[in-house]
Amino acid sequence: MALVLIAGCGDVGTRLGLALAADGETVRGLRRNPSALPAAIVPVRGDLATGEGLRSAADGVEVLVYAAAADGFTDDAYRSAYVDGLARVLDALDATRAPLARVLFTSSTAVYGQSDGSWVDEASPTEPQGFSGRRLLEAERLALGCGRPAAALRLAGIYGPGRTRLIDEVRSGTVTVAEDGDPLWTNRIHADDCAGALRHLVRLPAEAMPGVWLGVDDEPSDRAVVLDFIADRLGVARPRRVPVGDAPTRMRPGNKRCSNARLKRAGWPLRFPTFREGYADLIARLGERPA
Repeated sequence: MALVLIAGCGDVGTRLGLALAADGETVRGLRRNPSALPAAIVPVRGDLATGEGLRSAADGVEVLVYAAAADGFTDDAYRSAYVDGLARVLDALDATRAPLARVLFTSSTAVYGQSDGSWVDEASPTEPQGFSGRRLLEAERLALGCGRPAAALRLAGIYGPGRTRLIDEVRSGTVTVAEDGDPLWTNRIHADDCAGALRHLVRLPAEAMPGVWLGVDDEPSDRAVVLDFIADRLGVARPRRVPVGDAPTRMRPGNKRCSNARLKRAGWPLRFPTFREGYADLIARLGERPA
């Protein structure tokens, strides 16, 4: 069994940590305030932005899962969280001569710039239009070039308990849909399946794990279809249709279809194969209507 460090042990990291601890691994969870971590995860106080506490956290680590999140949506915040923070952890692992055997980095489908509804996979060009994708690519290169077997898991929109933005918008009636427009393709993954994908990569043979992986569910979906489904499950009115020209800018995120074929070929089991199973379960947990 291995000693695993989850750097940036937030929601997904905690789910992963609990799963790995149940497998018999020793799991350290690094965060600024680790007091709320469950008992199965060894709490480690550390700051990725300053390097405080990283050397003690790195001692003896065999598997690094870097799952940090940026403090804000700015270039500086992304560079600090994903590039500088990862570099500090890798430096601490080197300084302590940790027996590091594999590195996993949680990235994002923001590294892709496609916006024409086309399919993308791990081999597709990465030409992000915004700073977020560019900083994540920079961090991916750092992780994949660290000299150990390494993988970057590119996650789509994460939803699940505590991540209910679409449900909240549909319930409030504030969200709208462009009428008579082309499909706006979106991609998502339930938080449990994010953790499951990371656990699966930790479990893969060292020779099969390295490289880039796409972490999405089985079905890229038209945004309007997803919102209508949520409304029907909640028992509220479907989102109002507006002319395409009146649709707010935020209605046009991305527009690509991401394939999870590589992870599926590697035997990854999805708990929630599509948004239908995932949102039905989430809405039932919220006590809105039975799934």
